[in-house]
Amino acid sequence: MQTMSASEFKAKCLNIMDEVAASGEPVTITKNGKPVAQLGPCKSKPKSLFGIDKDNIEIKGDIISPIDVEWEANQ
Repeated sequence: MQTMSASEFKAKCLNIMDEVAASGEPVTITKNGKPVAQLGPCKSKPKSLFGIDKDNIEIKGDIISPIDVEWEANQ
């Protein structure tokens, strides 16, 4: 993560914003040597929720066939 003073950020603001957008790496801005702000890339929202968890969910086993375990609710 890159760190810079507020005065340096002020002088190079637009270029730094472009760098952060391109690299995805945040920049910490300091004032008198203490961190006061952090500039990071925006996370874009998906256009649709369809398929959002495509590679995050894994189906293990048969989820369609009935199981032969009797539930307490059926007794």
